[in-house]
Order: sequence, then C-alpha cells, then structure tokens
Amino acid sequence: MTYVFLYFVVNIQNMSKVYKNAEEATHDIQDNMTLMLGGFGLCGIPENCISALVKKGVKGLTCISNNAGVDDFGIGLMLQTRQVKKMISSYVGENAEFERQLLSGELEVTLTPQGTLAEKIRAGGAGIPAFYTATGYGTEVAEGKETRQIDGRWYVLEPALHADFALVKAWKGDTMGNLIFKGTARNFNPMMAMAGKVTIVEVEELVEPGELDPNFVHTPGIFVQRIFQGVNYEKRIEQRTVREA
Repeated sequence: MTYVFLYFVVNIQNMSKVYKNAEEATHDIQDNMTLMLGGFGLCGIPENCISALVKKGVKGLTCISNNAGVDDFGIGLMLQTRQVKKMISSYVGENAEFERQLLSGELEVTLTPQGTLAEKIRAGGAGIPAFYTATGYGTEVAEGKETRQIDGRWYVLEPALHADFALVKAWKGDTMGNLIFKGTARNFNPMMAMAGKVTIVEVEELVEPGELDPNFVHTPGIFVQRIFQGVNYEKRIEQRTVREA
C-alpha cells in the first residue's frame, strides 16, 4: 500500500500545469461551450486567452462575465466577430456593440444584479446548487424563478453558475497554479477559478513553487488546471480623467 501511494504522489508531481501560451492552453475550447471570463470593466481581463479565441474562431459561445469590455477590447472583440451567442452579465457598460446586439435581438443576454452574479459563481465553485436572495424580488429578475417567503420577507431562488472553462487573469502565479491577484484586478477572478470544469490562468509573472508567500495566495493551485505567462498586456483605463491645466 505504501508503494502504491508513493507512486501516485510522484506521478501527480510530474504532471505539469504549465503551457507555452494562450493558443496552447485554449486548444480544446470548442463551439457552443460555456466560458467564464474574469474582469471588471477593463481590469483583470484574460487578454491573451480572448485574443487566442478570436484567432481560433470558435462560435456559439455562452460567456459569463461582469460585462463585455469595450468595442475593441476584451469580450468586445468576440462580439465583433459574432462568436458569442449569449452573455450572462450584470451590465452593458461602455460597449456600444454589446448594446446594439442586445437591442436588435442578435445576442441573448441575461442581466443579473452584480452581487447576485458574484454569488451564483461562488456557489457554483462551492458545490451549492442554488440559494435564496431578496435581490430582484418583484422585478423582471424574478420572472420564471421560484420564490419563497422566509420570516416575513420574500426571496428569489437563484441557481448556481458553472462553466466548461474558466479563463482567469492573475498578477503572479507559480507552476503549481497558486495565484496572487493585484488590487481590484482580483474582482471576479478567484470565484471563477473555482467554478470552471477546467480553469486556465494567464499571469504577468510565473514563478517556481516556494517563491510565493503562502500567506498572500488568493487562489490555491488545486483549482487551476492550466497556467501560462501572458505577454503584451495593455492595462487600459476605461475612463481617463486628468486635471485641467
């Protein structure tokens, strides 16, 4: 029994999670799959993975993301090429093409209150099938959903969200998949890392095991299946305001 256990441990340690680039890491994402994409506005977006999917040309995608970037950046690039069939998000934001496709009926959109969206993703990663929330009761958000009165207050039953792939952007990561996010780029990324069947992470800096302080790790490597060091990050500012001269 001891020998079998040691053999198992050695083989797990030899299984590398490191991929060369985004194209290699996203090679098996196919048409009609459901993807979670981290980010908030233009912060913490998996830029390299999105670019790889645009080049790959996969279509019919259901994308779960807080928003869809802007017209020429983030998920907006996939909207331009008509690769997205459905968006599950909390707002349209500054993306004119997203707005146009929504209003014209070209794109199926499920708008979800931001806190509810975050909790639906967290629940999916935690193995919770659904939860009750007062948010949205009595509005279009509650249409077609189960409602229940608890202690005199009405609640809406919200199902958890899962995805075939979660595409995550982190600041630093090690080859075992342990991740550290920087500032507000943390946003939806840690929750999505837990809710994807396969989690693909791109990082600004990839280091060896032991180089990250475990006290500052936000997402442990157990949730990450693939990781690579990204390149050419733009780090755009959505609304840049400067002081008048």
